[in-house]
Amino acid sequence: MIALPYDYFLIAWFVIAAASTAYVSFDQFNGNPEPTVMKWGFILVTLYMGPFGLLIYVLADKEPHPGEHEQFTSPLWKQGIGSTIHCVAGDATGIILAATITALLGLPMWIDLIVEYVAGFTFGLFIFQSLFMKKMMGGTYWENVRKSFMPEFISMNAMMAGMAPTMSLLMMGRDMRAMDPLELVFWGVMSLGVMVGFATAYPFNVWMVKKKIKHGLMTERVGDAASRTHHEGHEEQHDSGHHGGGMQHGGGHRMDGEATVPQLVALAGVTSFLLISGMVLPGFSVNLGLSARDVDGAIMPPGMINTFDLPGEAMKDMAAVKPRQVVYKAPPDAKGDRVLEPRVENGVKVFEIEASIIQWNILPDVAVEAYAYNRQVPGPRLQLTEGDHVRINFHNALPETTTVHWHGLIVPNEMDGPAKITQKPVPPGGSYTYEFTVGQNGTYFYHSHDHPDRQQALGLYGALLIAPKDPSAEVKADLDYTIQLQEWLKREWLTYPAMLMEGALPNYFTINGKAYPSTDTVPMKVGQTIKLRFIGTNNNFVHPMHVHGGPFEVVAVDGVTLNESARYQADTVNVGPGQRYDVVWTARKPGKWLVHCHIPHHTTNNNVEQKGGGGLMLVLDVK
Repeated sequence: MIALPYDYFLIAWFVIAAASTAYVSFDQFNGNPEPTVMKWGFILVTLYMGPFGLLIYVLADKEPHPGEHEQFTSPLWKQGIGSTIHCVAGDATGIILAATITALLGLPMWIDLIVEYVAGFTFGLFIFQSLFMKKMMGGTYWENVRKSFMPEFISMNAMMAGMAPTMSLLMMGRDMRAMDPLELVFWGVMSLGVMVGFATAYPFNVWMVKKKIKHGLMTERVGDAASRTHHEGHEEQHDSGHHGGGMQHGGGHRMDGEATVPQLVALAGVTSFLLISGMVLPGFSVNLGLSARDVDGAIMPPGMINTFDLPGEAMKDMAAVKPRQVVYKAPPDAKGDRVLEPRVENGVKVFEIEASIIQWNILPDVAVEAYAYNRQVPGPRLQLTEGDHVRINFHNALPETTTVHWHGLIVPNEMDGPAKITQKPVPPGGSYTYEFTVGQNGTYFYHSHDHPDRQQALGLYGALLIAPKDPSAEVKADLDYTIQLQEWLKREWLTYPAMLMEGALPNYFTINGKAYPSTDTVPMKVGQTIKLRFIGTNNNFVHPMHVHGGPFEVVAVDGVTLNESARYQADTVNVGPGQRYDVVWTARKPGKWLVHCHIPHHTTNNNVEQKGGGGLMLVLDVK
């Protein structure tokens, strides 16, 4: 999935890695004189490390001119490269296979690390070292297992000491697509982990080559004359102390170890400490108890503070909407809050509502991935009359469960909508029918009540306006306009639920799904009145909504019409989440009069003013 800018880098990286691997493969089997196991070692390492593997091959192993391989590879630093190569090729292969399998099985990260270590050590010792290198080591298979155990143990510890924290912190960090083998980021983390592991294992391998307990780079030529040259190069390098530059003709590669037992024990102890530290310490920063299934490829907002005790369910709630889940791209000029006309069946008003994920433009150049009812934000307006019997057939086209709550309405309990309390959540692809008789009038709204901190914040809400049975009870005005408030968090191409998260605050704000200057301009004439219905469909903030051009009269609060004696004059009302205010404003003078939130940040778009403002602003244009 292309979701973040570095996804393009990863695509380029793996294209270069493939090209690098192809070159190393061709060159190795077309003239580079070394054993087959080393050829494959360099091929595998280049596959894992991309251009860095190619660089190592060219600098340390590629024969510059025919017959010069022994001399070219003789320096100790190059011999250390060779030793690290066949360590990494074997160990990393086992680690990557284990990481893939454990992720697909849904095992926790801490188990994954243990399995990776065991698999890497097993593959490196029993297959790549003792089996594939049996010819050059001489002796029986099990003799080679015994000889290779301690060097492989030290090398594997050092390598995993680098790989483990790299994988833990990146896989359980911000972008947890890295836990999923089906995502490119997973392989990017694997590649980076191998590079870090190579770097941490290299100095230990240099020491072990110097002490003649591990093989370095080797030369293998065909023919008697070549063999003599091969043998002579080996002897020359052995005498100089740079062991591993050649193979002895007709026998095994001499391994006259010079390391003492205390040295080996000390080295094993130090690398074991580094290994344990690398596997345990990340657990103080990220939650290693979670699996790939627990986090479901969540991408956390930039700046979000991750902790070792942050649950997987919380991560999924806070995560970005996955662009691949968008089923509909609304036209840039599409409007929400469109009236939904019911059909009438035996006197019952029947509405059809569907929840899905869409792309929605809050500004001409700013689109969000939104959860939407009937492919619009806000959802369709339901206009009812007190006493109506209504049936709402709801279908869930989201990739997660959801419900619908009728905010402020007195309905049968089983129709109220709280998930797992009054009803089972509606599963993806499922349906539910809500049916009740409307016994109230006024300004209400409907919204999700299953993970509403995510779903409502992403757009699952809509106005529910109920006219009184007695038309004379309605507070009259020349115009009627509904204002539904919302907050959004859009960063690095992705849309996150605008919930209150550590390090992440909303940066866009909308009225009826649009941010100023894309909000409506309402035309009026001097002397006309307008009823403004403020609805707190937002999740987080109290919005002090202010109208320029004179005070208004507050005529209803939370759907309840105030008695005339209780009505009052104001120029600002504090609209909190879930609250509703009906106010009547009179156009006293011509001009463009603002309706806006009085928190300045909420009248910007990504902290920028456009045409005098942004966000929660609209204009009453009085002629």
